[in-house]
Amino acid sequence: MGAMPAHYGAMLQPIDDNLWHATHAFTATGLPITTRMTVVRLPGRKLLLHSPIPLTSALRGQLEELGAVAFIVAPNKMHHLFLAPCMTAFPGAAVYGPCGLRQKRPGFGAMLELPAGDVPAWLPDLEHLAFDGIPAGCESVWFHRPSATLIVTDVLQWMRGDLAWATRAYATLTGVRRGLAVPRTVRALVRDRAAAARSAQRVLQWPFTRVVMAHNAIVDTDAHDQAAQAFAVL
Repeated sequence: MGAMPAHYGAMLQPIDDNLWHATHAFTATGLPITTRMTVVRLPGRKLLLHSPIPLTSALRGQLEELGAVAFIVAPNKMHHLFLAPCMTAFPGAAVYGPCGLRQKRPGFGAMLELPAGDVPAWLPDLEHLAFDGIPAGCESVWFHRPSATLIVTDVLQWMRGDLAWATRAYATLTGVRRGLAVPRTVRALVRDRAAAARSAQRVLQWPFTRVVMAHNAIVDTDAHDQAAQAFAVL
């Protein structure tokens, strides 16, 4: 118990006040997986799209009802597959990405690099931290203070629910099938263990009671304790 499975289908579902999500099923290197976009509504009805997914007309209509898309974020160097169409759909939005993504994808020339700490335009509702020590991902994490929600992408995962056999096997091998964990694939990419441990401790200073991650559960029971246990491997 303590986690909600993914909702499959690209329609926004509410998580809390001013916080929504939608999931997209696709195949990555032959593996059927889902990924989650999280939508945060900031003061002034400004929307932030975290880890965009393909925009159907229905999903775009939902977003337009909620507010104006002001910020689009690629949260690490892997979660950018659907960024370009989203940038085209919302040309007035400020686009942020991690260190190294502009070198990896020069076509994202207008993208701003996420800083180490907070982005003033998102405060006070949304706090930001670049997770250090894992340069292959350059992942960032967020704390939505009004809903006490931690938003992560790959550094924490829990692949729950009815999954394809290959996906279940992958989740088991990487240690994210039975509970919230730092995947073995991410642990293998740690290059500065002390820096990663410091980032984990900084994350745990936030008083979150929920964890929303890209793959694939939403943890809303004992979330802080479960995250602390997961980060202990760092």
